[in-house]
Amino acid sequence: MSTLAIEGMQWGDEGKGKLTDYFASRAEVVVRSQGGNNAGHSIVRDGKRYALRLLPSGIFNENVINVLADGMVINPMALIEEINGLKEQGVTKFNLLISNRASMLLPYHIAIDHAREKMLGNAKIGTTGRGIGPCYEDKAARLGLRMGDLLDLKQLDERLSSELAIKNAELKAYGAEPVSKEEIMKGLMEVRDYLVPHITDTSLFLQKCIKENKKVLFEGAQGAMLCLTHGTYPYVTSSSPLATAIPVNTGLPLTAVNAVLGVMKAYTTRVGEGPFPTELHDEIGDQIREKGHEYGTVTKRPRRVGWLDLAVLKYVKNISGITHVGLMLLDVLGGLDEIKVCTGYKINGETIDYMPCDVSTYTKVEPIYKTLPGWKEDISNILNYEDLPENAKNYVREIEKALEVNVSMVSVGPDHSQTIIREELFRD
Repeated sequence: MSTLAIEGMQWGDEGKGKLTDYFASRAEVVVRSQGGNNAGHSIVRDGKRYALRLLPSGIFNENVINVLADGMVINPMALIEEINGLKEQGVTKFNLLISNRASMLLPYHIAIDHAREKMLGNAKIGTTGRGIGPCYEDKAARLGLRMGDLLDLKQLDERLSSELAIKNAELKAYGAEPVSKEEIMKGLMEVRDYLVPHITDTSLFLQKCIKENKKVLFEGAQGAMLCLTHGTYPYVTSSSPLATAIPVNTGLPLTAVNAVLGVMKAYTTRVGEGPFPTELHDEIGDQIREKGHEYGTVTKRPRRVGWLDLAVLKYVKNISGITHVGLMLLDVLGGLDEIKVCTGYKINGETIDYMPCDVSTYTKVEPIYKTLPGWKEDISNILNYEDLPENAKNYVREIEKALEVNVSMVSVGPDHSQTIIREELFRD
């Protein structure tokens, strides 16, 4: 296959960064198609940890072309900050293209995000406070600025003036301070000269790549359960992380994606508010959190931790067309006497094996658990699947049986070398 999409199968933070980095080293083009700097990939290379927010994982390879595609919301100042941070870490040579259709995230989006969460109080959604939702709202309302507006200063000035008249009125209603047009323009002018040469029609570029049978990796951000339409609404993100959304977010046909690698943790985590049936509030949950370093790449917030939920994973597989699975952080479960997996739910005395679509019902479900024996061995240095402890392999087989999809990759540690490859997905 020449194109591969990576999708998180849970609520994000599944360890996609490691696998996207692995496949990025084999790709010619790496594409990020949605979201903004609310998402993050934590990547370990040669023992050194890098935190990516907007930039694709191919940024470490100077021969790879990295694309920030149409469906993204891009904070220009945050992008420059991230680029400068990588340069300070020695990453100085890379190829980057930025879609002229990508939405531009500006300071008033962040101000509105904070003001709303404060007003909502206990009913808050639990956003990252980075303005993602308000920016996508502007896109849907046909009010927002796009990265292509940086190419035309007159148009930029006019559109910003119109937008601020509305946004400052909204901020005033929330009791928040207005945002200065002069300050925004000053910030944009400081980064404009660097960004303009990278801004182009990335849809045309990607169409050409597909026609030429280039090896293209579509890098996932966040997770399927945060999908605006199919996730645990309203506790979701403001776009769709599903692989099925890639075509509209990149300007490509449905046939552009040959295969979808669903990435999942060996347990479950989520950040922010919302239902979480298998959440652990005990010492085991704390142990998993600390051993798995379950703190946000971008926000540093501690993640909520729970047992693996197969009902969620089956739901995601069915709506996404997952063709292969990458199982991450299996090593974190080592040392436990027993491991539980959720196989379905009980609601009002009825047993169901699917995820209810409305949050009020989903909040009330009781997980049905199957208990599996754990393993005590350290598996972090195992390179061959057959060398894993039998109970670890049984755990993998339980996942494959439930999802009816092969687990093609198993991660047993954060570094590249700590990955068991059972099936190569990218053509040479």
